[in-house]
Amino acid sequence: MDTDRTISRPGKAAPPPESHEMLQKRNEELEKELRHSLEREEKMKKELQSIRERLLLEAEGVDHAREYRAHIMSLTEKITVAKNEMNDVESVRVLLNKKR
Repeated sequence: MDTDRTISRPGKAAPPPESHEMLQKRNEELEKELRHSLEREEKMKKELQSIRERLLLEAEGVDHAREYRAHIMSLTEKITVAKNEMNDVESVRVLLNKKR
């Protein structure tokens, strides 16, 4: 048996010093990118929340407008009915006056 041979295991050997510096620099760059990404994500979450709130307000406004329109339509119908009744009363009055 040859006991002087070393067994090479992947991932266990230390990188050369210049490679270590490059890896450290790359790690710093990745950490910086991650911070920026997290900041952008937080900004987008706030913007999304703001948009949701605006949409809720707009939806409430649409609901109020629909209710108001329905109320106007109801009043218009009541006015039409009242007008027709007034015309009917006037027609009866004219007929009664002709008979006299």
